[in-house]
Formats: sequence, structure tokens, C-alpha cells
Amino acid sequence: MKRKKVLFVCTGNTCRSPMAEAIFRSEIKKRKIKFVDTASAGIFAQDSVAINANSAQCLTALGIDFSKFKPRQLKHTMIESSYLVICMTAGQKELLDGFDNVRSMREICGFDIPDPYGCDLETYRRTAELLRRAIVMIIEKYFMPAQTT
Repeated sequence: MKRKKVLFVCTGNTCRSPMAEAIFRSEIKKRKIKFVDTASAGIFAQDSVAINANSAQCLTALGIDFSKFKPRQLKHTMIESSYLVICMTAGQKELLDGFDNVRSMREICGFDIPDPYGCDLETYRRTAELLRRAIVMIIEKYFMPAQTT
């Protein structure tokens, strides 16, 4: 089976999309799904060298490794080489209009993932939980075999 890449996109690639990437990687590993890769990028990524400290703390508490993460600026080639590009909000998806493989969390899961940047750790924890719920839905919708009854 051909490998498929899922690219998570947010604004700066330091809070939501890195958490989504790490949680997604952890969830596909748990399910032994071997044909899917993941990455993340930011629409307006800065030259940051690390994940946001609160995002890192949430992932550490969940026992999820993110040690190889480095923020990246979104490029057209990343979108074009991905099977599925998932934006945290419908507004971010609008910025990427014209690509058939771009979806928003709202389209797939029924809700946006609000930006926790500048908020307290508890807000980041709620964001991580919302991402975990969304990622389970994404995996079930796109990568789990259909169940026959």
C-alpha cells in the first residue's frame, strides 16, 4: 500500500499543529497503521526553534514523544505531496483555497481547534484533549477499514 502523509496546519506551528502531529503519530502507532506518515507546518511560522512550552508540557504529560519536532513554514510542495492537509480552523482552510486535499477540523469533526497561544496551561490541556478526540475521528474516517455488519 502506498504511504499517505497527513499534514496538520495552524498559524505558527508551535502550539496546535505540533500537538496534532505528535498525537496523530502516537495514535496511528497504537493502532499499528503503518502506511501513514504525519508532519505539521504553520501558515505564518516564525523562525522559532521549539514547540511552545505549554504544548510540550501537555505532550509530556500524555507520554508522547515530540523530541524531533522543529517548527516549519508551510510551503506549496508540502501541500501537494500530502494525501490530506488538515487546518485547525475553517479560516485557515480558506487561506489555502484551491487545493483539493485541504480540509478543516470543522469539516471533518464538526468543530474548530481554537488557538491557545498566550493562554494558561489548562487551556492547552483542553486543546490537547480536543485534538485527541478529533484525531481519533480522523483516523476512523480516513484510515480504518470499513466495518461490515
